[in-house]
Amino acid sequence: MQTVITYVTLLLTGIIMQAQNTIEVSILGFENNDGTAMIAIYNSEENFLEKRYKGQLSSITDNKSVATFTDIPDGFYAISVIHDEDNNGKLNMIMGFYPEEDTGSSNDAPARFGPPKWADAKFEVKNGEVLKMNINL
Repeated sequence: MQTVITYVTLLLTGIIMQAQNTIEVSILGFENNDGTAMIAIYNSEENFLEKRYKGQLSSITDNKSVATFTDIPDGFYAISVIHDEDNNGKLNMIMGFYPEEDTGSSNDAPARFGPPKWADAKFEVKNGEVLKMNINL
C-alpha cells in the first residue's frame, strides 16, 4: 500500500511541478494617463475577444502600462488591451461598430474593418519561458 501511495504522490508532484510560463506585457502609446488599461489573455480562437482566459486592470503612468500573467500552461494565446479612459469597464463604441477608446493586441495585429484576427494575434509559450511582449495602441 505504501508503494502505491508513493507512486501517486510522485505522479501528482510531477503534474503540479510541470513548467508554467510567464507573460510580461508592456503597453505603450497611451494618449493620456486617464482611466485604466484592461488587459485580457485568450486561450483559443473560439473565445478570442469574447471570453477571456485571464485578465487584469493596470494603472497607466507616463503613457504606458505593464501587466504580468503567471502560471500560464504551454499553448497558444492572444492578448487584447483596451484603454478604458472613463473607467466604465467596457469598450465604448461609436455607432456600435467603431471603437471610441484606443485598443491594441498581441503582435500588434491590425484591426482593419473590424476586430483583429486570432491568426494575427496568436503566439505560443512553452517550456517554462518568460515571454516579454510590447503592445502599441
